Amino acid sequence: MRRRLLALILGLSMTAGCGARSGTPEIAPETGPSREASAGVRLDEASKAFAQLKRLDDAWHDRDCATVERLTTWAERALGGRACEATRNGRPAPARKSYSDVELYLPGVDDQDRWFVALAREPDPAYFLFLQEDGEWRLGAGPIPIQGEVREPTEGAVPADDPDAGVKARLVPQRYLAYLTDPAGVSGVTFPKGDPIRDLFDDLVGRPPRARPDRLTTDVRLLVGPQRALLLPTGGALVIHALEIEYRQRARQGRSALARPIYGRADLRGFTGRTRTAKLTGTEVVLVATEIVGNGSKLATIGMRRGLATLTAG
Repeated sequence: MRRRLLALILGLSMTAGCGARSGTPEIAPETGPSREASAGVRLDEASKAFAQLKRLDDAWHDRDCATVERLTTWAERALGGRACEATRNGRPAPARKSYSDVELYLPGVDDQDRWFVALAREPDPAYFLFLQEDGEWRLGAGPIPIQGEVREPTEGAVPADDPDAGVKARLVPQRYLAYLTDPAGVSGVTFPKGDPIRDLFDDLVGRPPRARPDRLTTDVRLLVGPQRALLLPTGGALVIHALEIEYRQRARQGRSALARPIYGRADLRGFTGRTRTAKLTGTEVVLVATEIVGNGSKLATIGMRRGLATLTAG
């Protein structure tokens, strides 16, 4: 079930960042239909969950990593653990961005798997995925900046047991994995020209040559955890999922430090306390919003965000 939050969030912001705090958000009454979800997530609890972004933002501002962990799960917890600790060592926190003009999409599924998706249109469109864990609402993924046209889901989740749409939605992350780990293109998975995932593929292929004389290897895998899918009015689906990329960089034999480290000094110092190293291992998390186009034969990446989760040296 979709619900718009009118005049929402003079102070709601993204999950990380510094800057001036603003006041408590005010939510205006609904002007549309008042029907609540007959099962699953209620509008009022989803609204309160989204409002927690202000607390999460303040926690990042204060380097309160325990609160960051408590208010997040899945991909955002991975992006908030070591990365939050690194801000205590001088690594800059991501810039603050306030979101407003929000719509909530409630799947209406009556089971123990409770979740919903939020679409914030201002200042730039982005998706958010919230998950209930241990009786508490936590941010699982977001913001995921939307590129191009905004896709508005319908009122329902893609049935997991649907032999057609459900299977296609579950296979979306595997198709991304096949594409990114197949430089020869034998898997047959393709994406349209200008799709953001093609830029990520080019980066994965191009980074090792650019890192020479250092040796750089990569490993792409699925981020274990929940993927979620909502139906689209076009007959396709919106799928939110995540990938993990591990980079391992080693200096060539005889050198005591990397010649061309792929991460800057601020990242290295923040995560490891060093400014030089002969070895590093970095793990990035890539949040993805994918449109299954029509009957499911085509995929399009409509939103993506990439962040450094961990970095070790030595």
